[in-house]
Order: sequence, then structure tokens, then C-alpha cells
Amino acid sequence: MTTFADRPLEEQIAQWRAYVRRRPALHGPDVEELEGHLRDQLAALTKAGLAGDEAFLVAVKRMGSLDALSREFARAHSERLWKQLVMAPGAADESPNRTRAETLVVLILAVAAAVAIKVPELFGVRLGRGGDPPFYARNASLFVLPLLTIYFLWKRGSEVVSGLWLALPFAAAALFANVYPFRTGGDTEVLTALHSPIALWLAVGFAYVRSRRFADGGRMDFVRFSGELAIYYVLIALGGVVFTGFTMMMFRAIEMNAEWLAQGWLIPCGAAGAVIIASWLVEAKKSVIENMAPVLTRLFTPLFTLLLLVFLATMVWTGSPINVKREVLIGFDLLLVLVVGLLLYAASARDPQAPPDFFDGLQLLLVVSALVVDGVALTAIAARISEFGFTPNRVAALGENLILLVNLAWSAWLYACFLRHRGSFGALERWQMAYLPVYSVWAALVVVLFPPVFGYR
Repeated sequence: MTTFADRPLEEQIAQWRAYVRRRPALHGPDVEELEGHLRDQLAALTKAGLAGDEAFLVAVKRMGSLDALSREFARAHSERLWKQLVMAPGAADESPNRTRAETLVVLILAVAAAVAIKVPELFGVRLGRGGDPPFYARNASLFVLPLLTIYFLWKRGSEVVSGLWLALPFAAAALFANVYPFRTGGDTEVLTALHSPIALWLAVGFAYVRSRRFADGGRMDFVRFSGELAIYYVLIALGGVVFTGFTMMMFRAIEMNAEWLAQGWLIPCGAAGAVIIASWLVEAKKSVIENMAPVLTRLFTPLFTLLLLVFLATMVWTGSPINVKREVLIGFDLLLVLVVGLLLYAASARDPQAPPDFFDGLQLLLVVSALVVDGVALTAIAARISEFGFTPNRVAALGENLILLVNLAWSAWLYACFLRHRGSFGALERWQMAYLPVYSVWAALVVVLFPPVFGYR
């Protein structure tokens, strides 16, 4: 395969290759074949005297639409779509030993996660009715995420020494979650339980992308994985609900109450192990399912845009302010995070070189609407603080809304520049990727600093 000394040209080819690999009908040898054709075109064009950038644009144009190419391959190789539903992409090229080894590792880690959540009971910390729910809430992520990190370190072939430093954030999280003298049911205890998974998800991300933290789309790959994991987990959870229901029904048929089995074993152990299984399924099926999150984004973007606009119009019409209670604040923060998620997944499926279209305008309207809602929420929070003083919930909500405000404001600006042909879509994508660690850093600050600052109340 022809290689070029022109480094920017090779970088453009790498970006093109990463984009092609995301097409559901193209993978493995197909991508290599297409890249070979592209490089042959580039070699001929550069030999004819074209500069690297010009040659790349002409060659890509000659290659034709990637969506059309995907459809061509799908029609010619329709059996692949069925095969990929039951086997990992490229499974034919992988050794059976490797496939069996990964399956075994996943099962061991899933069982370990299920067992880990029952270990505290050996020390008198019960789960369920009459137990200690706050303990399990504070430590929920520690039962699963370290094992998920181990899976990715193993799958990516990372050295043991290079992965040991990832144990530090988990050890710190365990320390702060269990050493601080929280008041039972206090605000700082709830904030710790909510923010620990967000902070630790960054450690999982480092294991997932390994050395591709700032290159070759590593961060965007992790964003896609996170979205697909959520979808798979919900699907598994729905199946688990059905399974649990049938289990209780069957035992009830013989006049036995299986509530202890469901609440003490099936639900907690299944919820923990399902995280590992869902992650494995995303990895194994990503060439087929990777477009699921962007498809859902296309569906829900107009719905949430309409929701925000109707909410703002109703608030203006009635003159009713936002009620600044903990549940309301959490709900608004989740809504704004969902808007950022819709923006991220739309970016993950979009060709950065494509011109603006109607959906881009709709995305900008969604971001601007969320920005206005965030501003209204911030005003309500600031008024509440000035009237009644600082509390852990209000300060946490203030910080989270300010972080979201910065993200949404700059995203709106970059999107507006793109729609006016004064900027590139790549700038918006780079901004979102660069901003992701801010959420984990803020979550870590809430976990570490808020309890002692607010007297563990």
C-alpha cells in the first residue's frame, strides 16, 4: 500500500479511515481495500502535480458517497448483517482461543461484580430492607467500575504496571466514601453517591482509549461506547424485570414468597454483573449497533427541542418561577446533560466535511433553548442562595449549571459560526471532546471537598 511522506496528508487519510470504519456495512478487509484505492488515486494525482490537500479532496470525490458505498456493500454482502448480530466483527479473523478467552474473562468479571456487592454482608452491612442503603449508594460504583477497567486493560493489551496507576482514583473514592463521618441521609452523602460514578468514569475512559487519548478519535469512541452501554443496559434491565417477575410468580404458585430472593440476590447481583455483560456486547457488536445512539438522537432532538420551547413559553405566560428544590435541581441538571448528550451523539455520526443542513439548525435551536433554561435555573439558584444562604445542594447545582452554561454557550457560538459558514464542524467536535474531563473533575471536587466544607451535613 502506497505511503506518503507528507504528514498532513497521512493525517487526512487516517481521519477518512476512522470515518469509514464507522459505516455499518464496511469493516476489516473492505476498509483496507477502499483505502488502497484512495491511496492509488492520491499517488496518481500527486504525481500529476497536485498539492496534498487538493489531491485528497479530488480523490475522495472520485471515491463517491460513503453512504452509497455502504449500501452497495450491504446489498452485495447482506449475510454479514446477520452474522454480525451473533459474532464479533472480524471474528473470522480472530483465533478461536482469543474469542473463548475473552468470553471467559467477561464471565469471570461479571460474576466477580455480582459477588462483590454481597461481600459487605459478610461484615454485617446488609443490603435491602433493614440494611444500610446509604453505604451501598456511596459505594455502588466501586463494586463494578474497577472490574470494568480491568476488562478494558486486558482487552487493550495494556501492561500491568502502566495500568496500576488507575487503581489510585478508585482507592481515593473508597476512602472518601467511607471515612468521612456523613450524617445519615444528609445532603453531602447524597452528593457523594451521585458524583462518585461521574468522577470514576474518567478512569474507565483512560483504560478504554489507552494511548489514543488525544488522537485518532479516542475520546469520541468512548463517548459512543458510553451511549451504547446505556442503551444495552436498559435493554438488559428490562429483560431482568421480566425474569424477576416470572421467578416470583413461579414461587408464588407453590405458595412461597420469593421476595427475599429478588431483592437480596437477583436485582443487586444482576444489576452489577449486567454492566460488564453490556460493555462486552457493545464491544462485540459495535460495527452493527454503533449507529443506534445517533439514530435515537435524530428521534429525540426535535422532541426535546419542543419540550424546552413549550416549557419556556409556559413559564413566561404564567410568570411562575422555577421551584429550587433538590429533586427539581437534579431533574433540570439531568435534562441539560441530556441535551449535551444529544449534541455529542449527533456529532459522532456526522461527516465533519458535510455542509450544514436542517438538522444542524434544529440542533442549534435545542442548544439555545437549553441555554435559556440554564440561565433561568441559575437565576433561581442565585436568588435562593442570596435569600437563604449556602447549602451543599445549592452550591453543587450552581457549579454544575455554570459548567453546563459554559459548554452550551460556546457550543451555540461554534454551531452558529458553522451554520453561517464561518467555522468548521470539527471545531465544535474538538470543543466537546476537550470539555469532557471538566465534568469528572467537578464531580471529584464535590466528593472530596463538599463533606468537610459543609460539616458532613
